[in-house]
Amino acid sequence: QSRLQTLKSNVAEEMEGYKLYNVVPQLFAFIEDLTNWYIRLSRGRFWGEEITGDKISAYSTLYEVLLELAQVMAPFTPFISEHLFQSLERLAGHAPSPESVHLCDYPMADEQKVKPTLEVAVDRMQQVILLGRQKREEVKIGLRTPLACLTIINRDEALLESYVRDELNVQEIRYSADESDYIELQAKANFPLLGKRLGKRMKAFAAQISALSPDDIAGLQSQGSISLEANGDVEVFSDEEIQVQQQAKPGTNTVSNSQISVDLDCTLTPELIRGGYAREVVNRIQRGRKDSG
Repeated sequence: QSRLQTLKSNVAEEMEGYKLYNVVPQLFAFIEDLTNWYIRLSRGRFWGEEITGDKISAYSTLYEVLLELAQVMAPFTPFISEHLFQSLERLAGHAPSPESVHLCDYPMADEQKVKPTLEVAVDRMQQVILLGRQKREEVKIGLRTPLACLTIINRDEALLESYVRDELNVQEIRYSADESDYIELQAKANFPLLGKRLGKRMKAFAAQISALSPDDIAGLQSQGSISLEANGDVEVFSDEEIQVQQQAKPGTNTVSNSQISVDLDCTLTPELIRGGYAREVVNRIQRGRKDSG
């Protein structure tokens, strides 16, 4: 719901000037979040045999989100939006009201439903899971084989931990604030922002920025700015003008996307290997059941 309200707010703003080139990427990103994250991670809620309050809540949320998504999409995907709207209204067991999605008021964002902290936690969860999958592919260990530990290198522990554990099939989640053990921070000049301001001096200051030490970068991040000198000139740079990227240290199992880093313990013990065999056996039995009806 929070991401839907954010989408509605952003789309309404862009639609004021009919900037579809800004709307469509946000729409695709939202559909990706809805289908490959919310629905897939909520399978247990949808598939439960009993009608529980949680199951009703899951379906009700999905219904409301899809209905409002049809209304958001209607101005630029008129036919599929109408099909989705009509199908959902029939599913609800009543005649569509209004008769068409194109007769609905355009849905406005409910700012009270926007939960920035939750959105940050979900975004961080997604990044961690994608990095963990990347590392598994790199070392060629399939998801059915459990691994002992995943260390998330981040000072903030706001994370949807149970989903990470299930998605990456790890037995333990740890956190480490000691980034220096796993990653190296590198500073890089934000050329689009600094080019006009610095002109011919850009090259000299870019070299100074690239040479910033870890302590300098920490100071920039905590204070929001840093003063640098090049060829006798002194300039103050904000944290928007200097991009800080994370690079994995050689010899670690760390992977990073320049925003967050994780270290996945890829050591396989006999117990972990047997756990992988157990999952494989279960998977093949379940496939056999499905194939044989």
